[in-house]
Amino acid sequence: MTFEDLPAIADDYVLGLLDEAETAEVEAELQRNAALSRAVAAARERFLPLDMTATPTDFPADLWARIEAQLPGQQPMDVVTAPAAEVARPDAAAANDNRVWRWRAGAFAGLAASLILAAGLTFSVTRTVEPLVVAVLVNEAGDVQAVVEDFGSERAVIRLLNDVSVPDDRTMQVWTLPSRDMGPVSIGLLDERRSARLDPPPLPLPQDAQLYEITLEPKGGSPTGRPTGPILAKGLAKLTR
Repeated sequence: MTFEDLPAIADDYVLGLLDEAETAEVEAELQRNAALSRAVAAARERFLPLDMTATPTDFPADLWARIEAQLPGQQPMDVVTAPAAEVARPDAAAANDNRVWRWRAGAFAGLAASLILAAGLTFSVTRTVEPLVVAVLVNEAGDVQAVVEDFGSERAVIRLLNDVSVPDDRTMQVWTLPSRDMGPVSIGLLDERRSARLDPPPLPLPQDAQLYEITLEPKGGSPTGRPTGPILAKGLAKLTR
């Protein structure tokens, strides 16, 4: 591969559009190419809204075979190889060849579907919704462990920045403190130990200096509805500008 258009390569890599050989080549290049690493990080950030809102789905093993079986027959050569008499007479049988029109209709339908898909993808990727507050969570040593973006309206996103060792019988749980009277409220579990979209319960709009933290809880979450385990990271929110 030629690593000239780094943004395009980074997009293809993040979206999983490269084959195995190309993926291996990009991953090897990432070890020595800082510019490519920055491009991949930017692509992951840009496509994160898709990752957070998409629901993983298992497709049947014969899905592609069924799609191919339903594609319209592509027979454009019928027009080229038609007898000269038919070509000269557009009102003859060639004009009534429904196979050609079926092929054209299928092509137009496929083009329309592609345009709709492209428009939807572009809207999803380019649409920017700013969080109301952002909290940087650090551990006892002061090392940054995660960033929480709270959008209000029962939606928040947490981005883990370091690997955390979690026993199999434990889970990470994210909390916030809307007010002293309300006490700490869980805004979600991190069962897969990676960045995730959280769906907290209805809460007041997040405020400046609101506390967020991650604790280590029993599998399935705190049995009391309050933090019970050790604090892995915590931090105060700042209003976005």
